Amino acid sequence: MGGQACVFYGAAQFSKDIDFTILADDENCVRLRAALAELQAERIAVPAFDLAALARGHAVHFRCRAAGVEGLRVDVMAKPRGLSDFAELWSRRATIEDDLGNQYELLSVPDLVKAKKTQREKDWPMIAALLETHYREFKDQPNAEQIEFWLQESRSAERLIELAHTYPAQTQALLAQRPLLALAMARDVDGLRLALDTERQAVQALDRAYWEPLRRELEEYRRAERLG
Repeated sequence: MGGQACVFYGAAQFSKDIDFTILADDENCVRLRAALAELQAERIAVPAFDLAALARGHAVHFRCRAAGVEGLRVDVMAKPRGLSDFAELWSRRATIEDDLGNQYELLSVPDLVKAKKTQREKDWPMIAALLETHYREFKDQPNAEQIEFWLQESRSAERLIELAHTYPAQTQALLAQRPLLALAMARDVDGLRLALDTERQAVQALDRAYWEPLRRELEEYRRAERLG
């Protein structure tokens, strides 16, 4: 669900860790613990790996020690901010198969874009690249859902202007949801770039606000571990 998924989609060159979103039930957690044991994965930060922490929205962080994956970090979540529940994410997933027949289940591009809307500056170029990759793949025969996705999420002023004038009816219909589309219709490149930056800052502020109470909980977890 993170940088590795962006690599698969061609929106990033590399990622230092692997992020998973999981179905957090007892049976699946038993399977995940077995996989982590095979990787000799040790928890490297609070919170502990339990369903309650995952249900609260926390990520659990591991470092692998097994041969071939030494040092690899694995992060596990069950409730990513702003995303649907696991069943819906799974229904929209993309499956990619490599030359050896291994299958990789990825968040769909629209869901991955939502997941990458964080306070971290490094995530926003990946969002822009995901949108551009998705647009190039489907632009010749897009469906209504894809057009709406591009209009709602594109981070390029030039692309938004192109989309607004290629799909004026869809753009008009989305103005209430994304007012900066009016600037795309007016071909106001400078104003649109400023509006996109303001939009990004607003989303980053929401992400900071979301994580603040969870950060306070992490401090409580750390304090409890220190006290034994």
